[in-house]
Amino acid sequence: MRCFLDLSYDGTAYHGWQRQPSSISVQQVLEERLSDLLGVHTVVVGCGRTDTGVHASAFYAHFDWHGEFGPRFSDWKQAAWKLNGMLPPDIGVRRIFEVEERSHARFDARERAYTYRVHTYKDPFLEGRSARVYQALDVAAMNQAAAHLVFQGDFAAFCKAGGGQKTTLCDVRRAEWIETGSHTLEFHVVADRFLRNMVRAVVGTLLDVGKGRMSAAEVKRIVGSLDRNEASGSAPACGLYLSRVEYPFLSA
Repeated sequence: MRCFLDLSYDGTAYHGWQRQPSSISVQQVLEERLSDLLGVHTVVVGCGRTDTGVHASAFYAHFDWHGEFGPRFSDWKQAAWKLNGMLPPDIGVRRIFEVEERSHARFDARERAYTYRVHTYKDPFLEGRSARVYQALDVAAMNQAAAHLVFQGDFAAFCKAGGGQKTTLCDVRRAEWIETGSHTLEFHVVADRFLRNMVRAVVGTLLDVGKGRMSAAEVKRIVGSLDRNEASGSAPACGLYLSRVEYPFLSA
């Protein structure tokens, strides 16, 4: 039986989603607690890889189980409730549900969305959950620049070296900044797939546009260069959230 986990996590304390040889990860903690719940070693496959300190308000993972309902838990609703009691406060499971045997959390995802949160004033309640920028930003210019990112093509200019990607081609379907308050804003980006460190590199570049360090037209040139050295440095991890993952077999 193959099952999906619908979960979310605050990535502050973790070295990303994927297991690491000597650092704590979300995958490691989830696998250990799920194995304890099921009574058998269980491997969990995630829908993607988030970097150190990156959050996920929407994340899916799958695992295989060959047991039966019984004294450990009577159904998946109770299993999710018990698993949440075993997990630390910064990882939460919304539900566990059965899927077809060949369903895959990573390869079956048809679209992913990230949200990047920024604030331009000091707010202790946003610390670690949003990136602080120490000046006003030209949001209109940032959106003009972001428009150059909405296309299907090569995004090598925003790909961190050593990512192991077989291709740097992506289909970016949305890239837009939205002001959510007088001193807060969010960047929303949607694509079929994302490269390693891609969103943070894009945000870092767009923030430089907002600060007046480069023009919107310059971003178009950077995209065409296919050279990571041409783009700006990566924005801090704390502001980034994997916010949506879509599958053909799941309703919106």
